[in-house]
Amino acid sequence: MCGIAGITYSNSGRPVDAALVERMCEVIHHRGPDEWGMWCDGSVGIGMKRLRIIDLAGGSQPMSNERRTVWIVFNGEIYNYLELRSDLEKRGYRFRTSSDTESILYAYEEFGEECVQHLRGMFAFAIWDCAQRKLFLARDRVGKKPLHYLADSDKLIFGSEIKSILQHPEVTAEVHRPGIVNYLAYGYSPDPDTLFKGIEKLPPGHTLTWHNGTISLRRYWQLRFQPDFSKSEEDFLRETEELLSEAIKIRLMSEVPLGAFLSGGIDSSLVVAMMARQMAEPVKTFSIGFDEQKYNELPYARLVAQRYGTDHHEEIVRPDAEEVIPRLIELFDEPFADSSAIPTYYVSRLARRHVTVILSGDGGDEIFGGYDRYLDSTLSGYTDHIPAFARRMVLGNLPRLLPEWFPGINTLRYLSLDADERYIYKGSKGISWLHGQVFSRDLREEAAGGDPSSAVQAYLKEASACDSVTRRQYIDTMTYLPGDILTKVDRTSMLVSLEARAPLLDHRLVEYAATIPSHFKINGRTTKYLLKKLARKFLPEELIDRPKMGFAMPVATWINRDWREMSHELVLGERALKRGNFNGDYLKRVVNEHRQGRRDHSYIIWTLMVLEMWYRKFIDA
Repeated sequence: MCGIAGITYSNSGRPVDAALVERMCEVIHHRGPDEWGMWCDGSVGIGMKRLRIIDLAGGSQPMSNERRTVWIVFNGEIYNYLELRSDLEKRGYRFRTSSDTESILYAYEEFGEECVQHLRGMFAFAIWDCAQRKLFLARDRVGKKPLHYLADSDKLIFGSEIKSILQHPEVTAEVHRPGIVNYLAYGYSPDPDTLFKGIEKLPPGHTLTWHNGTISLRRYWQLRFQPDFSKSEEDFLRETEELLSEAIKIRLMSEVPLGAFLSGGIDSSLVVAMMARQMAEPVKTFSIGFDEQKYNELPYARLVAQRYGTDHHEEIVRPDAEEVIPRLIELFDEPFADSSAIPTYYVSRLARRHVTVILSGDGGDEIFGGYDRYLDSTLSGYTDHIPAFARRMVLGNLPRLLPEWFPGINTLRYLSLDADERYIYKGSKGISWLHGQVFSRDLREEAAGGDPSSAVQAYLKEASACDSVTRRQYIDTMTYLPGDILTKVDRTSMLVSLEARAPLLDHRLVEYAATIPSHFKINGRTTKYLLKKLARKFLPEELIDRPKMGFAMPVATWINRDWREMSHELVLGERALKRGNFNGDYLKRVVNEHRQGRRDHSYIIWTLMVLEMWYRKFIDA
């Protein structure tokens, strides 16, 4: 696991400043504190910070081929590198190290840009091809590892984190204002956008080629849902277990201490159970809890730890807002409003005291249908029988005649929509409907009206032939999973130099899960039906049947108590309002309703707080 960065200029006579590449690497020191390296040659320079996991002595980067005509910096792990190496050796390649990096290098020489099709793992890498004077960037299929870039006719600058790109003297930290719409709706910037003008993310499953100032993007992988109705439930259970077991096995490869997050939920508990069957020594497991019992899952984590005799470590967390929040704002580079980043950071910090590699249960909800939002409400089941034009005319227009404080007004809006619109409404926290009230007029004009629905509409079209549950899974896999879940885990684990691996997101398992018919994922009102049935083979019943909690934080309470003054100043203070992004009257109403306990507006208030703190750290500075 590493952090990578680099620059190339169109003008071959313009040399890259080695000191600049060094600064770009130094600001991501946390991603790889064990070693650093750099290679500069005229108008190109690449560098990396390394966290040693495999081939501790011989895997130094940047790495070149024998002729020194192809150079690579790489972040991630390739789990099939030994098989790939064997194949490449048969083709005549001679390896000098035992690292997975060298396998990518020679795969590029043999297969060109199609090398990504031969890789199984998590990765973001950059290859400089001296002969073609070409830079080739690639990101793994589901977006486990990040890669950002800024490109114009003069140069391309890339980095694992945006802070590396901001080191370049020609890059100014300016706000991409239209991106505020999607950020407020979703709590993150969906790929490929960022909130920095000119800086983009390379989307998951894509490559980028830069040659003589021109870039070309190519999508090399797309998840396709093609349900296989010829198989029985027993077939899917058996094959899912086999694939998950194998995905865990290959992720136990490490030359440094390894363990697992154990939240007490089904996904991480199932991963721990299968690890315990494959490891000779007790699995090291890590859990955190809270004083507020509503958010505390430690009793469930202990059940699993006791059943499998793990070397269990846990900690009660009492988050220090003044200490951790500014640190996370700086870490994420962009505003990131998923408050579960706070406990994820704390459990990563706990784990890092004992191990360097951690396995997690991330991805189970997206690929096996675990979210309650995949279910429609009982009410919508009735209103869907009303013709669409009548539903919109009555239920859609009625809220316009009612005051915003009217009880049930949001339910009326929700019920007036069709199934896809309802999912967007939920995902955008209602802003797909309310954007006209939320944003200032000039921001709405700059953002083409201010409707965040466009961030997911393209994915709805791609999955238009699928049933509603599958369409919702596809949206989440393309947006929420890489933009929120995987970003959160990457940044918080890397902050403490911890490598996180997600066996449930092995691309072979993901592709297989896309063949499971949706009625084996959502069965009646039971979410994640198939995975829960598999879990009954390994886990206590009381863990499986309990309500889903998630890694939540009591943000609503903190806003009214611990953060009362801070939240008011960050949302309604003169400095925030002068930015001209939002309708001030709407913000005042939201804050007042939350303070009075009439509605829980903690999401919108927290999201605005994070945005203002980000402005002050990155833009005002």
